[in-house]
Amino acid sequence: MNEIEVDVAVIGAGTAGMAAFRAARLAGVNAVLIESGELGTTCARVGCMPSKLLLAAANGLHDAHALAPRGIEGTHALEADYAHVLDYVRRERDYFVKGVLEEIDALPDGLLLRGQARFESATRLTVGEATRVQAKGIVIATGAAPTVPDELKVFGDKLVTSDDLFELRTLPKRIAVFGTGPIALELGQALARLGVEIFMFGKGGGVAALTDKPVRDALAAALADEFYFDPEAKFDEMSLRDDKPFLRFKSADGEAHAETFDLVLAATGRAPNLEPLALQNAGIELNGKGVPLFDETTMQCGQSTIFVAGDCDGTRPWLHDAADEGKLAGDNAARFPDVQSVKRKVPFSIVFSEPQVAIVGASYDNLDKQMTVTGEASFENQGRSRVMRQNRGLLHVYADAKTGKLRGAQGCGPAMEHLGHLLAWALQLELTLDDALKLPFYHPVVEEGLRGALKDADRKCYEERSETPPALASAAGC
Repeated sequence: MNEIEVDVAVIGAGTAGMAAFRAARLAGVNAVLIESGELGTTCARVGCMPSKLLLAAANGLHDAHALAPRGIEGTHALEADYAHVLDYVRRERDYFVKGVLEEIDALPDGLLLRGQARFESATRLTVGEATRVQAKGIVIATGAAPTVPDELKVFGDKLVTSDDLFELRTLPKRIAVFGTGPIALELGQALARLGVEIFMFGKGGGVAALTDKPVRDALAAALADEFYFDPEAKFDEMSLRDDKPFLRFKSADGEAHAETFDLVLAATGRAPNLEPLALQNAGIELNGKGVPLFDETTMQCGQSTIFVAGDCDGTRPWLHDAADEGKLAGDNAARFPDVQSVKRKVPFSIVFSEPQVAIVGASYDNLDKQMTVTGEASFENQGRSRVMRQNRGLLHVYADAKTGKLRGAQGCGPAMEHLGHLLAWALQLELTLDDALKLPFYHPVVEEGLRGALKDADRKCYEERSETPPALASAAGC
């Protein structure tokens, strides 16, 4: 065995791992980075960036076709060259991956260890078959991988995951998509807008992690206008017939269906990559799913010298949080035992479907409904949204009924990636509804929809207190 002693060992070279490694080195300690799989981060290689590239191509085609009602002729003749689209996605994806690889290539020799890490003890790892690492602090940042439900494995080589999709050389005519979460919605809608016939199936009625039913229903209705969408699918048969996936099921209205597909896409979520680590040797407490218990303000596992960051911790599966967690974990692993806690940023997620989805702040399920007012704004008649022909969706904002302090929001609609940021900033700054409504809103913009939701919540707050709301300047009613 090649024996190495370091201050900090970081397991995983994804977004969280790279952030932890950088933080440890900036703290002035001796650190190594360990990776057993492909380099390049989940975001750049198979996640955020290739999915948005595919969506951009698909939305470009969709938007071009949408010009016909505006009097622009000849737009329906446009169609997607699948091989060319996928080649473009891979080439641009590789550009983003290249940036990550260049950073890793620039590391001094000996700082990147290649091989599967396993715990021998709380401070000792084996890497592959020939290296042992003794570390004062360890950061687990091994990411997550697609999960495939057992019942889908009947489809054999006709089954692909989100990690596989971007390596296809062309696209078939019909794809069954399993999953109604963020990954499924983005990829499924992109495929549909490129001209693939899509059937999307979910379980239990969940859509895009939304827990506010009216918002969830508004999104489901918009998606169902584009492709077959069933978030509560009931199947009588899943099989291969003549080497093609076959599904027999009933739709929500009770109508029986028997459909044959060319391919099945499993986009049913991702699970932490932890099993190979032999965590039973690490001396830390695990939850029922085998994920380390940790303090999210420090990323420390119990009182140990082990820290966790990124998708493998099973909490906030978003790149910005992975980067924050990695930096925090790396800092604290380097400074142990002087572990510092931080106030975490407001939880914030976006789904880049159309309508887009934003979920900000406190979970709707966790709010005290008796002490919460909900402000509502529909985008059906919102001026700028109608101009853009994107007038679908619903926004709910939540505030404390007594103080008017913003608590959270869930919405689907146009430009939610931007409205979500405004809401996240407002929550981070602990603004009240009155505070937010004193800020400027231009006309005509989609943000006026946000103002409408804030005003609705503000009115309800004053009604709860039996008070008259202050006069607030209002622009044109669009």
